[in-house]
Amino acid sequence: MESTHGIDSGSPSAVLRLLMDGRPRTRAEIVTTTGLARSTVRARLDLLLAAGLMTGGGTEEFTGGRPASRFVFNPGAQLVLAAEVGATHATVAVADLGCRLLAVEQVGLDIADGPEAVLELLVTTWRELLREVDTAEIAGVGIGLPGPVEHSTGRLNSPPIMPGWDGFDVPAVIAAEFGAPVLVDNEVNLMALGEHTASHPDVRHMIVIKAATGIGAGLISNGVLHRGAAGAAGDLGHIRAPDGGDALCRCGNTGCLEAVAGGPALAAKLRGLGLPAHSTADVVHLVRSGNLEASRVVRQAGRDIGEVLAGCVSMFNPSLVVIGGLVAEAGEMLLAGVRESIYRRSLPLATENLRIVASTAGATAGVLGAAAMVVQHVLSPEVLDARLGAVVSATSTGEV
Repeated sequence: MESTHGIDSGSPSAVLRLLMDGRPRTRAEIVTTTGLARSTVRARLDLLLAAGLMTGGGTEEFTGGRPASRFVFNPGAQLVLAAEVGATHATVAVADLGCRLLAVEQVGLDIADGPEAVLELLVTTWRELLREVDTAEIAGVGIGLPGPVEHSTGRLNSPPIMPGWDGFDVPAVIAAEFGAPVLVDNEVNLMALGEHTASHPDVRHMIVIKAATGIGAGLISNGVLHRGAAGAAGDLGHIRAPDGGDALCRCGNTGCLEAVAGGPALAAKLRGLGLPAHSTADVVHLVRSGNLEASRVVRQAGRDIGEVLAGCVSMFNPSLVVIGGLVAEAGEMLLAGVRESIYRRSLPLATENLRIVASTAGATAGVLGAAAMVVQHVLSPEVLDARLGAVVSATSTGEV
């Protein structure tokens, strides 16, 4: 049997995908569902059992005959290392193949310190977290970084706020530490993948916004992450804001959305009003404490983001917009401002069934996406079938 994409629909990966919904099945059920011969199913299950990717999940209810074994995906077979790196902090995690986070830690950093210092911090944190979980083979490493990434190579492409990172071979450095595949993407892309995987798996078209030190967007199109030709899709923060004026942005341009609605810009506005705001976290604290000036400034930031986002909504026509990031933790004020501008400026047809909601994955969205990116790769037909095929070949020739 062949799929439309040339992948053998009777391959081990095809059988595993059937079992990844978590429902135990008997051999007979798998034969019925897949249409494969019993001997083929038996061979595929033996391979998956030997690889540890599947376990027995109990037995059918006893009906007088011999109870049939039931098989289920084993997400604990391997571990995934995940990190979402922002401009001033990183969320670092260890997950299983089901994208369940087993250990998580947030660490402070300065992305301008350069790749060597930041990657060393990630490696140290991962090693500390691995001591907290059961030992298992590392399937792969997923990293989100705050700049345009050429996904096929994992190298950054002229990141505007990351001196020393342009073209740096992140995968090579991390692979040398852990001996596993390393995948790198833009952090907001991975937030979008995390929100989609964990909270909105049935949504086919969605935009995820991260409002923090910078402002970015991740796009899910037809259920798949859209990266763009050079990995720069969703660079919302460096679109000119309608009221951006001559505000200087870190990218060197003026009037960028980030320069008027990013966390540092909001903190500067509040300091100008005599309020103690030296960071994005201070802005959030002031809003949560009920400060009216801080609430007004954050709501206006929401309007500014919404003004830029309205054009994206009219062009991309999503059914869902998710607002996340540290500034969004200020609560309803930012969300209300975004909604106000989008519903006022976007085409009625584009907003008729549009939902604009707060992130549900929160601070873990990026690492959930990084884990999902790795799992999708290592369990893809191309990678998994090649891996299991190599084991069979080595076994038949007596090499293992």
